[in-house]
Amino acid sequence: MQQSATSEPAVANGNGPGHGHGAANAPITSRAFWALTFGSIGVVYGDIGTSPLYALREAILATSGPDGTVTSDAVYGVLSLIFWSLIIVVTLKYVVLLLRADNNGEGGTLALTALAFTALGKRTPLVLGLGIIGAAMFYGSTLITPALSVLSAVEGLNVATDAFEPYVLPITVIILVALFSVQSHGTARVSALFAPITTVWFLVIGIAGVAEIASYPRILTALNPYYGLNFLFTHGMVGLITLGAVFLVVTGSEALYNDLGHFGRRPIQMAWFILVLPALVLNYFGQGALVLSNPETISNPFYRLFPSWALYPMVTLATMATAIASQAVITGAYSITRQAMQLGLLPRMEVRHTSESQVGQIYMPRVNWVLLTGVLLLVFMFRSSSELASAYVLAVAATEWVAGVLGFIVIWKLWRWKLYWVIPVMAPLMFVDAAFVVASMLKIVEGAWLPVLVGMMLILVMVTWMRGTKLLAQKTRRIEVPFDPLIKSLESRPPHLVPGTAVFLSADPEFAPTALLHNLKHNKVLHEHNVILTVQNEDIPRVAAEDRVRMEPISDKFMRMTLHFGFVERPNVPKALAIARRKGWQFDIMSTSFFLSHRTVRPDPRSGMPQWQDRIFVYLAHNADDASNYFQLPTDRVVAIGTQMTV
Repeated sequence: MQQSATSEPAVANGNGPGHGHGAANAPITSRAFWALTFGSIGVVYGDIGTSPLYALREAILATSGPDGTVTSDAVYGVLSLIFWSLIIVVTLKYVVLLLRADNNGEGGTLALTALAFTALGKRTPLVLGLGIIGAAMFYGSTLITPALSVLSAVEGLNVATDAFEPYVLPITVIILVALFSVQSHGTARVSALFAPITTVWFLVIGIAGVAEIASYPRILTALNPYYGLNFLFTHGMVGLITLGAVFLVVTGSEALYNDLGHFGRRPIQMAWFILVLPALVLNYFGQGALVLSNPETISNPFYRLFPSWALYPMVTLATMATAIASQAVITGAYSITRQAMQLGLLPRMEVRHTSESQVGQIYMPRVNWVLLTGVLLLVFMFRSSSELASAYVLAVAATEWVAGVLGFIVIWKLWRWKLYWVIPVMAPLMFVDAAFVVASMLKIVEGAWLPVLVGMMLILVMVTWMRGTKLLAQKTRRIEVPFDPLIKSLESRPPHLVPGTAVFLSADPEFAPTALLHNLKHNKVLHEHNVILTVQNEDIPRVAAEDRVRMEPISDKFMRMTLHFGFVERPNVPKALAIARRKGWQFDIMSTSFFLSHRTVRPDPRSGMPQWQDRIFVYLAHNADDASNYFQLPTDRVVAIGTQMTV
């Protein structure tokens, strides 16, 4: 995949949480392994770990009739469905299977998309479309996660006393505003607390569940899948609605795969089996036992597991746990946005690195404030965690289904499993994903339309950007000058030479950069040394230093150079040029100028797109981040030459 390194708008390429460090593939010591395992508890499992705050309550309430009656069949059925959803969707699909489908150590929807490209040997529209849908739906769920998690935690105050009810919403808003406001400072300092707090959270909720199970051990019979299947098949539409609510217990499971590059497969797996899964199961079954013994506790069974003296400490702990879960989702949004930019799905946006030691610690101002605005709107629109829970599931279910389909392609084509193995392994998992999608659709009128709408808007933006960029490139080709004839012309009639080196960033090295032509036409000079530089992005997370630079001398005055970057890397042109110098190229940054072609794009009724889509593309192009900033060029060495084009 090749990207324009010049033009405004420039199209980059890439993906997945761009903060991995290759842990998946690097050999690690026993001490480092347990450190990664401990760290993964705080980052990877924050979202799924806070689901007990609302998931069982919503699932059981979905089974109750108009009178709100809770039956033992419903409780046993829901618990059985919860347990086997955790086993099938999270354990088998993600922990056992998809964690092995890493793209050079990286995971995530877009990383899996790039891996599917590799498996098929080309960028097919089907796989690209699936990747776009998965990424777009991730954004939809990202809006809901902070709102739902923090609101459900703060609602615990209502269990302690009704006097807090008027303050639940304001407290939630304050916490969310504070959470998004600190993002620009980075999370390096506070992230050290993530793992200890989340570990304590899992231990506490697990112990609380054990205490209640001990008073009603018969509840463990719900581990039998018969209860779940029987409930589904005997309750018709109610069973399907309940299944959609049960899906809340696996929301956040995509984080296991998204954060693969942070911690590696084995630490994530170990954390799941030794702590997270047991704690979740014990807590859910403890809540179920409590509801069976006292049906009135269904209003908030999680907090009612705890004695009255522990309520305020638990609200505090839950608030910290949900803030951590939200943090993971927010940073995930930054990462997937950067990946989408690198894959050419979105225009360039400002990316700030908030840590000198951890490449994945990034902050994107536009994404941050758009997310905060959306999250606050959700809080004020829905006003309770129960209402928000209904809006949550469809976007996540769609993302899960996309991961299943892409996983099928990778296992079949890249791992080269025989179909008679792939089908029996993946078909049941994909069937379960599809069942959850269908069940979640029943929540459309209750709020699930919102993340779907957000996802569809982002799909429109991505498709528009790709289409507009392609049309712009085609139009540019018609007016560009082939590079080789230009070289011959300059050799036969050389212009005035000036000392130094000129680097012309170009989308296509076979054609003369617009900036070079304008420099010759208007300034009537040529530098002693000229580099036609192209930035190319690959379908791998990172490119090794020895493969970063490719140089091709053309003449004594001209050289073609291609810089290769992975889809989780931010292109750093000066640093890459330093690699070129170590390979023998004479490069002095103080005598080098970087020439950019800055294109001002205007709408054209004959562009090939509908006028409304044309205007969207122009708006995106006008608001794209400056190329010099994106490629990290020294600002005092950049010359931007503007041109105007219609598209």
